[in-house]
Amino acid sequence: MDKNETRLELRREFPGPVEDVWSALTDSERTARWLGTWTGETGVGNTIMLLMTAEEGAEPAPAVIRECDPPKRLAIDLATPGEPIWHVELTLTPQGSGTVLDFVHRMPEPEWDTSDIAKGWHFYLDRLGASLAGEPVPGWDTYTPPTLEA
Repeated sequence: MDKNETRLELRREFPGPVEDVWSALTDSERTARWLGTWTGETGVGNTIMLLMTAEEGAEPAPAVIRECDPPKRLAIDLATPGEPIWHVELTLTPQGSGTVLDFVHRMPEPEWDTSDIAKGWHFYLDRLGASLAGEPVPGWDTYTPPTLEA
C-alpha cells in the first residue's frame, strides 16, 4: 500500500454467477437499480458520466475507466467535486455457485477518516446485493451498515 493514501477494502459474497454480478456492475439499466445511471462510451481510457441517484441533489460526475477485464475486474477513477480523485477497484471471483466481490477504494489522503465513506460504500454494496436478490434496496435515512450495528 502506498503510504500516501488511505485504502478502504470491503468484501461481499453474492449468489449467482460472476457474469450476472458483472452485468449488475456495468450495465446502466442494472446499475440504476442500486447505484445510479451512467452515459458515455465504455472502454479503457474513456470517461463516462455517472449520476449517483441515491445522492440527493447529485449531478452527473465524470468517471474514467482505468481497467476493464470482463467479467473479472473493473477499475475507475471517480471525480467528486471539491475532492481528490477516488480510485475504485472491483474484482470478481467465482466461488462455488456464487461470486465474491473485492471492493477497494484508494484515496490519495493518508490521514482521511473513512468512517462516512465506508458507511456510504456499505450502503451501495447492500443495495447491489438487494438488487441481485430481486429485493427492495435500502434507503439512506434508515440505513445502518452491518459493521456498525449494535
